[in-house]
Amino acid sequence: MLTFTMSFTIILLTLTLHAAALPQPIPPRSNSDLSLTAQLRLADTAIERYQLLPNDSDFVFNFTNTEDLPVATSQNWPALVGVGAAISMSQLPPCSMTFIHLHPRATELFALTSGHILSSMIPETGVLDKNNTQRVIRTDLHAGQVTIYPAGSFHTQVNPDCEAANFTAAFTSDEFAVGLVAEQLFAFGDGVVERSFGGSITGEELERLRGAIPRDMVVRVEECLGRCGL
Repeated sequence: MLTFTMSFTIILLTLTLHAAALPQPIPPRSNSDLSLTAQLRLADTAIERYQLLPNDSDFVFNFTNTEDLPVATSQNWPALVGVGAAISMSQLPPCSMTFIHLHPRATELFALTSGHILSSMIPETGVLDKNNTQRVIRTDLHAGQVTIYPAGSFHTQVNPDCEAANFTAAFTSDEFAVGLVAEQLFAFGDGVVERSFGGSITGEELERLRGAIPRDMVVRVEECLGRCGL
């Protein structure tokens, strides 16, 4: 038979092993080395987020001081954390076209405030027109009109006039992202690109096309430039 001392020792050892197996609390860490955006994402409540934004000016974004891409996101405007939206205010110069692109995480609402824009958008595969081919949604936008680009859809805008077109664009994610279709397609290896085009382009022609892809988001429309004398 087990003695009282042995029984007590076994019970104590069992309790000790059980306690060691329980999840241990994570020791608190300082957020001082994190960006404000990261601190806001880690905040437990909206009240804590407001405490991290103590100044009224934290809730204002000034597009006139934006030197880079004119998009307000949670990275350059931390007040957007938790809002689930980003916004852009910009213009498309006369006789120019935005490069064919997509937004992987956000639907875009594109509102024209002045000027004229020809918009084209291609939805996902399987969205067909009356001829049973890939549908391309084309809209002729004027001031006061809005169009929509669902997340992941290919789209582009052309300003066919001699005056700049001003727009506001809202996105359904506070983390803005853009994919440049041609540049990313030709980033694949030669074999992948060649087979994707049915072997119609190879070798030097493939390299020529790679080198001809513009690096900017906006390209100029030559026939319009001549018409407008620009």
